[in-house]
Amino acid sequence: MSFATYPSLKDAAVYVTGGASGIGADIVRAFADQGSRVGFVDLDAENGVALANELSAAGNNVHFKACDLRDIDALKSSFKALESAIGPAAVLVNNAARDDRHAWDEVTPDYYDDRIATLIRHMFFAIQAVAPGMIAAGKGSIINFGSNSWMEGQGGMPVYTSSKAGVHGLTRSFARDLGQHRIRVNTVVPGWVMTERQKKLWVTPESLAAALERQCLPDPIEPVYLARMVLFLASDDAAMCTANNYMVEAGSI
Repeated sequence: MSFATYPSLKDAAVYVTGGASGIGADIVRAFADQGSRVGFVDLDAENGVALANELSAAGNNVHFKACDLRDIDALKSSFKALESAIGPAAVLVNNAARDDRHAWDEVTPDYYDDRIATLIRHMFFAIQAVAPGMIAAGKGSIINFGSNSWMEGQGGMPVYTSSKAGVHGLTRSFARDLGQHRIRVNTVVPGWVMTERQKKLWVTPESLAAALERQCLPDPIEPVYLARMVLFLASDDAAMCTANNYMVEAGSI
């Protein structure tokens, strides 16, 4: 399959959260392939270092900082380090999340607060951290990751689904507040993406068949297709795209 090249992304400074594995790793690779300067953060230091070393050895400008995004001071410190390495962010991809399953009647206040910190709180403060640089530049693109799980009324993880529903409000609010500075804010909405984590924990022949039956398109959704949508929204090609949801779920809703 042949994919597009976006000249506006060459040398652009891109920050990605949760970039060490899964969809995030494909996003990091995709921007590196465009010639972007890429900085990414993740709690998974082992895979983060390995990915950064691999891409750097191939001649790409890629930097990794290990970071627990639940710690906002650590997030800000990591972003400062990335700024020193590759410059202020022109693009922010708020990708990091964990879709851990949990029963509603077993959720404690501490677990709830931890999930919120893992799923959406860091997005707000990541935007807050990069927005001044984008305002100074007079433009920028912020891409938040949502989920179609709450749209489908999926059960079994209510803190996750409610957090992902909140991402859409976050996007629209920041799109309004930052739009005067030509900063675009959008949400990418994945369907069930076949990452290694999903395959290891939840994909079975039966569950995959049921998912494909709900989709209009008959093929499993691979991480690369999410990365391609992110590239488009980050590029100048999407200059008039903001405050909206961009679905990559093969027509399952």
